[in-house]
Amino acid sequence: MPVPRPLRERCREFLGTDGEIRYIFPATAYGGGAGFIFVVTDDQVAVISTGALGRSTPKSIWGAYPRGTRIGPVETGGGASFEFAGAAFEVDDEYVPVVNAADSEIFARDSLPRDPLPDL
Repeated sequence: MPVPRPLRERCREFLGTDGEIRYIFPATAYGGGAGFIFVVTDDQVAVISTGALGRSTPKSIWGAYPRGTRIGPVETGGGASFEFAGAAFEVDDEYVPVVNAADSEIFARDSLPRDPLPDL
């Protein structure tokens, strides 16, 4: 399920970037509690805290990391979870491909499908 456009725009304004958002997905702290939004742009991986009550209102930057920072791998045994920057996060199953694609774009470019219209 794609992240709604209003949330994407709030994140863009919150980060102060005009650059393209390559990937965006919500996550929660492992075991529940605080919500986060991971925003992957051309030059960074930003983790924005949304607080404990909702996942749709950016509140503060939890951390910003260079684009070359690996987000996954995502463990899918008892729910989808991953470790990032020393913290554990949970993500809905529908966003596992987003995390994998963000990592593949940097670390395994040969595994991505070819662009069917490279001249556009």
